[in-house]
Amino acid sequence: MSLQSLALIENWPVPTAAAGVVRADGTVLGTHGPVDRRFPLASVTKPLTAYAALVAYEEGAIELDEPAGPPGSTVRHLLAHTSGLAFDEHRVTAPPGERRLYSNAGFEQLGEHIAKAADIPFGEYLRQAVLEPLGMVSTTLEGSPAKDGVSSVDDLLRFAAEVQAPRLLDPRTLAEAMTVQYPGTKGVLPGYGHQNPNDWGLGFEIRDSKSPHWTGSSSSARTFGHFGQSGTFLWIDPVAGAAAVALTDRAFGPWAVEVWPAFTDAVLGEI
Repeated sequence: MSLQSLALIENWPVPTAAAGVVRADGTVLGTHGPVDRRFPLASVTKPLTAYAALVAYEEGAIELDEPAGPPGSTVRHLLAHTSGLAFDEHRVTAPPGERRLYSNAGFEQLGEHIAKAADIPFGEYLRQAVLEPLGMVSTTLEGSPAKDGVSSVDDLLRFAAEVQAPRLLDPRTLAEAMTVQYPGTKGVLPGYGHQNPNDWGLGFEIRDSKSPHWTGSSSSARTFGHFGQSGTFLWIDPVAGAAAVALTDRAFGPWAVEVWPAFTDAVLGEI
């Protein structure tokens, strides 16, 4: 089966795009474009980093509620963007748990914390804990655990299948990651403005009733995932029983706000 809706990426105002959809059992429902091409992920790096953090938690290297990041903050705060750290600076702008301040700095401090606990560089930990076991051979992280991942649609479909039916994690751990952390917290969703509440799980943004949003109008409230400033996204819709990945080489902007929801609605309508 090949999804006709994936061909919509041909109309996107980008030089290159690739996309794919996968079921929980790993069945790829369709792909379009150069699915083996490596694209910079930008913030779609964060779900990979979060998954490695959850593996570290299950291995006993870290605890979710142990101190990490700024004073009073924990691993959980860093994963849920509630540590109080600024967006791209390692400075505190709010007490932990008070506001949803989307923070690259928080994920960088999370990576440092895991590297210290595991006694290996975070990029190597990610490779051993997540990339290698899933056969994600074209994915690398050299640099920030918040934004410097590089991957392909093929690889991210492997990851998206894992997140729907985990082999590397206990399903209860993953359920926690998909559950709203610090409910009722408001904040800014980058590119979409203030959201009240601005719901997040552990490293995954949760759709809930957010409007506007980068997923579709027909996406379930339980949909979770991430998008990146490099024009990339990954969503998992547990109600639809499928996940979609789209990677491009044009920076996020008004074009993405316009075409992404229609693409998602077309995919959901077809599956």
